[in-house]
Amino acid sequence: MSKYHGFKPEWEHEPPPPGSFRSIFKWGNPDEHKEPNERLYRLMKETFGLDDEAFRMKRDEGLEMVPDTVPSGLKAHHAAALRDIVGQDDVRLDTYTRLSVAYGKTMWDLYRLREAVMENLPDAVVRPHDKDQIERIVAYCTAHRIPITPYGGGSSATRGLEPCRGGITLDLWAHFNEVVSFNETNQTITVEAGISGPKLEEALNRAPENYGAGHRYTCGHFPQSFEYSSVGGWVVTRGAGQNSTYYGNIKDLVMGQEYATPRGPVKSYGLPAHAVGPDIDEIMMGSEGAFGVLTHVTLKVFRYSPENRRMFSYIFPSWEAARGAVREVMQTEAGHPSAFRLSDPEETDVALKLYSVEGTPLDSLMRVLGYRKNERCLLLGWTEGERGFTRHLRRVVRRVARRHRGLGLTAYPTRRWEDSRFRDPYLREALQDFGVVIDTMECGVTWDNMDRVHQGVRAFAKSRPQTLCMTHISHVYPQGANLYFIFIGRFKDKEEYQEYQYGMFDNIRHFGASMSHHHGVGKMTAMWVEESIGTEQMEIFRALKAHFDPDNIMNPGGTLGLDLAAGERRRARFAGRGWGDAGSIRQE
Repeated sequence: MSKYHGFKPEWEHEPPPPGSFRSIFKWGNPDEHKEPNERLYRLMKETFGLDDEAFRMKRDEGLEMVPDTVPSGLKAHHAAALRDIVGQDDVRLDTYTRLSVAYGKTMWDLYRLREAVMENLPDAVVRPHDKDQIERIVAYCTAHRIPITPYGGGSSATRGLEPCRGGITLDLWAHFNEVVSFNETNQTITVEAGISGPKLEEALNRAPENYGAGHRYTCGHFPQSFEYSSVGGWVVTRGAGQNSTYYGNIKDLVMGQEYATPRGPVKSYGLPAHAVGPDIDEIMMGSEGAFGVLTHVTLKVFRYSPENRRMFSYIFPSWEAARGAVREVMQTEAGHPSAFRLSDPEETDVALKLYSVEGTPLDSLMRVLGYRKNERCLLLGWTEGERGFTRHLRRVVRRVARRHRGLGLTAYPTRRWEDSRFRDPYLREALQDFGVVIDTMECGVTWDNMDRVHQGVRAFAKSRPQTLCMTHISHVYPQGANLYFIFIGRFKDKEEYQEYQYGMFDNIRHFGASMSHHHGVGKMTAMWVEESIGTEQMEIFRALKAHFDPDNIMNPGGTLGLDLAAGERRRARFAGRGWGDAGSIRQE
């Protein structure tokens, strides 16, 4: 808990009441919380032109109980048939359970839950136990034209799991979350799609105890949502973890997949490479439940050697110098760091406050040596792998950083970031209680276009008065990187927020970046997909959809932009069920 010398807002520390709206939008562990320290609090007051009075009264806390007032549209004989498949207790029709899987963790979702807005609920939540049950459910729903929306950890940042046409939500998190097999010879593990990140890592880290393996292992995939996201969610959104610069994105980690589709089961080769036509794994990754339900995933794994990790952090005098250092490290062919994250000047200023570096001897040293506020840029990271490799690569990073006028800051800032990286999402709830919004969007860029995207998107972001816009480079490649934008502002309502968010997306597209690097598309960025990838490429997506799901029952309502009417492809509003040109799907 942060110490304040002056007034301190009453940040929320209590677990949300069970059954409340807040219990649904609360991030992660109900007992966990995070509040801004006093330096960050003062920065927000200065930026937003506020005084302490603005932080005395909370609004829309979501403490009300969810009323059981939204009727299910699932016909009784369909509910009975689904119960015959999964059991009496695993078909849920109550409003609270249905609402709890209807929304993800976008700011639009959090606004609606705070305002007690209940829309686009599934008609039932069905919780399967095994692959056979999932295949039977998909076959039954196909025969009767009942929409299916798969659900994993619920951490979607793109409205990817919102059942805009009702039907059933298939909750894989509840029971379908086990390790199927571990193969040390091939260095692979096969898991059910609903398994969580921590459960996967525990199985691999303890491979000698669990499977008699000769080594400990890791998957190497650590998104910020790691603790509360599923492996299936990582795969169907083409996700990336914070250590992807070394281990690779999820597309690099997948060896094989199995899906239950309306056309029947689909299984990929499960080989390290092949030249037998287009890769089924690539076709299915990123499909976000629009082609079928991912059941099993085989992942590559790596030896777990935390004792060989070598942390570093550097401060650079400018964004240009820092970018040049990061690009050079990636192009030296000496190997790639694991975590590798470069903050621009505005994010550096906030990070030094958030991680309690500001005001320390390190901060004083930076100032004395001429690393000026609003110009300096912070690089955090570490190397991973075999001991000799990690030592050598850290030396390479140090040599390149110095050549670009980087000053070593010890490992302290990196340790502070690592200690808090999975807890940062808790900060959003504390701030939104007082009308302050933190949100993010990310995009893939090449090195030669990075400065144009950074400047252009920031220019729009900062055109809104009294708004913070922080940016960092992460998920780095020899050819480019992910640019991750984080904005903090005070918005009067969700409509004002959404207009601003749409403007950010417009500018990301305008300046030539991808609409998403690792969050996926969902329904939130669906309006930009065809414009982004091109009409001919979009026709390929539509052809695949028509093959796997001719009746459009798999995650319908705009996912991937597949069933948007022409007028809805831009500035669409999700106004109730039936959004999109396919209309409501009638159960038969």
